[in-house]
Amino acid sequence: MNTETYLNHPTFGLLFRVCLIEEHQELFTTLYAQRLFFKVTTTNTGLTFEPITRSDARLLVENRLRVLRRTGASIELDQLQSIHRQTFQ
Repeated sequence: MNTETYLNHPTFGLLFRVCLIEEHQELFTTLYAQRLFFKVTTTNTGLTFEPITRSDARLLVENRLRVLRRTGASIELDQLQSIHRQTFQ
């Protein structure tokens, strides 16, 4: 099953979904360079893109990893650990 999600940012082009942060919030990065990160929030009026730093993005991913470890979501945890290694190490 392919769970990759992409969005088209009006300025930066195609964005790749890194992970769910919390309900209605997801972390995205630029597809090729993975240097620019955005916290994307879904609202009734559409999507909002909030640019965040690489270190803030890493912190969000590490927090999500902790949540997944606590809840025992092993498949999602394995996928996110792989993304974390590829993106931040």
